[in-house]
Amino acid sequence: MQLSPSRLLLARLPQARYMALMLLGLLTILLSACSTTQVHEEQPLNSNAEWGIAVSNHSETPLAGQKAEGMLITALTKRGIKSVQVAPRDETANPLTVDGSGDLQSALTWAQQRSMKYLVTGAVQEWHYKTGLDGEPAVGVSLQVRDANSGEILWSANGSRGGWGFDTLSGVASKQLDKLVGKMPLKP
Repeated sequence: MQLSPSRLLLARLPQARYMALMLLGLLTILLSACSTTQVHEEQPLNSNAEWGIAVSNHSETPLAGQKAEGMLITALTKRGIKSVQVAPRDETANPLTVDGSGDLQSALTWAQQRSMKYLVTGAVQEWHYKTGLDGEPAVGVSLQVRDANSGEILWSANGSRGGWGFDTLSGVASKQLDKLVGKMPLKP
């Protein structure tokens, strides 16, 4: 028995649909592997309070912490936080050192002197273009929102994201910071 061309097409349609679904599933897995995020939250955070920022650089890229702070101001402002200030840095410190043990205490003291409610601390672990033919950007960041008076961690998240060869490092970093800040439990 010979099938007509229209019946032959209908007989193969389930196979084509199956292949399309398999391809879509594979693409979803590949694209989701480019970004990971973990979030821990305790309580709602007041977006109308005074906020401070202090991000350390634990990457091999000089000034990555300052770059992240600038992007973090934008991400927090987009979420409705109106008053954000960056903690001053020790300008005499070597920007290539990764020991930031004194940074947290000095940032908390700075925030307390200004009667701030929250201090966003964190660290940049990765901020570079990968080596290789395409040179894909890669970013890894951790953030904590602390009670500025006690230093208690009220919310924390970390995440990493890689881009494609045509992506910019700042674009990938901005997306990752937006994603992390987007998970903050803010209340007006």
